[in-house]
Amino acid sequence: MNSTAIAASGLRKSYGDKAVLDGVDLTVDAGTIFALLGPNGAGKTTTVNVLTTLLKADGGTARVAGHDLATETKAVRASIGVTGQFAAVDGLLTGEENLRLMADLHRLRGKDGKRVITELLERFDLIESARKPAASYSGGMRRKLDLAMTLVTKPGVVFLDEPTTGLDPRSRRTMWEIVRELTTDGVTIFLTTQYLEEADQLADRIAVLDHGHIVAEGTADELKRRVPGSHIRLRFTAATELATAAQILPGATAATDDGLTLSVPGDGSSTTLRALLDLLATHGIEAEQVSIHTPDLDDVFLALTGHATTEAEAR
Repeated sequence: MNSTAIAASGLRKSYGDKAVLDGVDLTVDAGTIFALLGPNGAGKTTTVNVLTTLLKADGGTARVAGHDLATETKAVRASIGVTGQFAAVDGLLTGEENLRLMADLHRLRGKDGKRVITELLERFDLIESARKPAASYSGGMRRKLDLAMTLVTKPGVVFLDEPTTGLDPRSRRTMWEIVRELTTDGVTIFLTTQYLEEADQLADRIAVLDHGHIVAEGTADELKRRVPGSHIRLRFTAATELATAAQILPGATAATDDGLTLSVPGDGSSTTLRALLDLLATHGIEAEQVSIHTPDLDDVFLALTGHATTEAEAR
């Protein structure tokens, strides 16, 4: 596969007079996990639908798995897998039958089909429930089966649109482990999510989409550094120590109501921390505990979009 798995330039899509995508540019390296963040209505699912050929863009260009989205549609579809927001499994069929149906649809029959089905059931820990109706599966099991069905054809690029929505924390972490394992096989993951922790845990790069525009892109750490608010917390054993420290440390404020903890602005670097501790030492003060606090992706998202990820919008 090309070193660039997905390259989009100036993608536009409107519904009536509402521009859902308004000039979206994206580049996703092969074998990486790319997360697209955004509130409801930002255009995440529309982006996925365009890149997976389910929707035709009004403008712009894109290449997926080395194929032009507009002129090589069949080649794009043959190279990708898609797992949508809702598990697309047939509840009346068993897990094994769901996988066999996908194999048959892709003309993967006989020994090859059986081998792939067995491998996927083992990989997703579904052997014991393979012959039970999918309707009896838990939410986490249904999502695992849904992803396993996506992988029947061994796609090079997999789109995961809100893959862990509605899952409990344990099932969500199980899905994270599976997604990480896919990239070790060279699979490229394009992930959309509203769970900021999910993007922080999984993504090699993150883009923030808001009102049809990419408003920021980078690694999780790069995005966090864009938001002010890093500080160092110092806990002392006595209130008198805190009072003295508050006088000598620029910008120091009380961090808690216990009267023993100060918050001091700082970037958390070793240089800043060393200078701060040296300053305390010159006044004969030593902090009992020291911790560094930096903005998380929630802070980044709020700063970039002005609202939380749970805000409901039209699309």
